[in-house]
Amino acid sequence: MTEQPALHPVTGEALPPATAASTMVIFRDDPDGGPPLLLMVERVKTMAFAGGAVVFPGGKVDEADRHFAAELGGPHDLHETAARLAAIRETIEEAGLALALSGVDDPSECQEARAALHAGEDLRAICRRHHWDPALDQLIPWARWRPPGFETRVFDTRFYLVNAGDAHLPGEVDNTENRSLFWDSASGVIKRAERGEVKAIFPTMRNLERLALCDSFAAAASHAACYPSTLLTSYTEERDGVMHVCIPEGFGYPVTAEAITSAMRG
Repeated sequence: MTEQPALHPVTGEALPPATAASTMVIFRDDPDGGPPLLLMVERVKTMAFAGGAVVFPGGKVDEADRHFAAELGGPHDLHETAARLAAIRETIEEAGLALALSGVDDPSECQEARAALHAGEDLRAICRRHHWDPALDQLIPWARWRPPGFETRVFDTRFYLVNAGDAHLPGEVDNTENRSLFWDSASGVIKRAERGEVKAIFPTMRNLERLALCDSFAAAASHAACYPSTLLTSYTEERDGVMHVCIPEGFGYPVTAEAITSAMRG
């Protein structure tokens, strides 16, 4: 199934194909009673995309994800199912956490699955061996982003929310693409960025600002339901003599523009 080409939000011209990707925004209850905590991973500085930045765990959709999606079938189209499977797989790879999967009872199985993925085995084979079943409906569509340009690395990225509740999920950095990980509230990550302790690319910052509006996973899921996850394309525009990176209004984001001089674009 081929998707319709994306259109530039200002000019209306057809944009070149983008690489499909997905990411998982993991919520965990704060044991101290504060806002929900989110898992952030800090990418190594040498990575071509978002090097040195904090991001949500995720990555590219691969052909094995599409084959698994075709086998599973279900109510979603192939692209949507494959993106959800990629989010599950990438979170195991990057953080050592197996979420949106039923039948995961032994933490050691997750570590074995992670090693197998890094060795080149696909998620389908791992699920069959451990008797895991993808619980795709646990992933709540939050957003879908892509930049407009004719750049070398253009990703069409779907964001999904997942609720880990009060589970104790320390996570473990993979030491390949990522150098550290931490849990913090959306507002806490924003404050770290403002203090210069971490760096975040433009989409991550805008999504953190939107997530900071929600004081619980239920509130975030309700907010997501008000703004269906249709393709959002960023663009650049001159405002008061300064070039800005912008996103359209109407997608639920409290901040929709940032001066290009301060925006980290990956």
